[in-house]
Amino acid sequence: MVRESSHSTLSRRHQDALLAARLYYLQDLTMDGIARQLRTSRSTVSRLLAFARDEGLVQIQIHSPVDSAVALETAIAGRFGLAPEGVHVVPHVDNNNEAETLDRVAMYAARTLTPLVVSQSVIGIAWGSTLSAMSRYLNRKPTHGVTVVQLNGAANTQTMGLGYASEIMRRFGRAFDAEVEEFPVPAFFDRPETKQWMWRERSVRRVLDVQARMSLAVFGVGAVDADVPSHVYSGGYLDHADLESLSREGVVGDVATVFFRADGSSEGIGLNARGTGPDLDALRTVPRRLCIVSGPAKAAGLRGALNAGLVTDLIVDEATGRAVLAEQA
Repeated sequence: MVRESSHSTLSRRHQDALLAARLYYLQDLTMDGIARQLRTSRSTVSRLLAFARDEGLVQIQIHSPVDSAVALETAIAGRFGLAPEGVHVVPHVDNNNEAETLDRVAMYAARTLTPLVVSQSVIGIAWGSTLSAMSRYLNRKPTHGVTVVQLNGAANTQTMGLGYASEIMRRFGRAFDAEVEEFPVPAFFDRPETKQWMWRERSVRRVLDVQARMSLAVFGVGAVDADVPSHVYSGGYLDHADLESLSREGVVGDVATVFFRADGSSEGIGLNARGTGPDLDALRTVPRRLCIVSGPAKAAGLRGALNAGLVTDLIVDEATGRAVLAEQA
């Protein structure tokens, strides 16, 4: 900002410094261009600009989106009882649409995950649009003895879902030299009793036993109305009756196809009895639970996940983070 003053109160040096500052800061002229206009040398222009700053004729202010992001991280951590170092807000960039914002969040999440992966660990992965985007940015980190396990089945009435979920799992496996344990069951069974019987099968129990040894779980939050639709809602997994039942039961989102309400409760939600995602009580016992969310349409779902105590580490874009705090207020 260039401060204007009456010429009558300014010395000739002040007037020259003010003119140089106007040309440099307001009209974007180079110092060479200013020197030509003032018929002086470039070094004299440099001294005039320095004089303008020293005399308070020019005040430089930096509006950093990073500063606002840090304040938002602290506010989210305090509101939901998270460790401040576990909350990461990706600063807002003007003119980015929701798909572009998701891309930035996915890149940040991939870089954040890498140091969390250590040898001999078990990492649970919930497939979905956010994890699919994140998986494309994973950098290779050589490890040994790491297992990547799928948290929820991917088949539905239209497709086995293997290509979609398997590709996500393979990317995580390649990044960390990990053994991959897929979960070849439907996302939802037609009847709760079918799930009960399947959970007794040795092949299914083997995957569930691997899940029980997780030290790190990585997941997004599903939402019906996101601009980038959550895969469980756009991929043919739920029919009209399912969606109506979720609405009646006050569901705001899901983690690994396990649904919950705004207050974090999940009791009495019919689809959970048929779903193949991890029991939320079991998920809460995993030491590190990294949640990645992009898009304000997912704010209600993220708030539900936070209220449910499902998250220890969070990566979220700035607009969504603000929306979560606004809804919680």
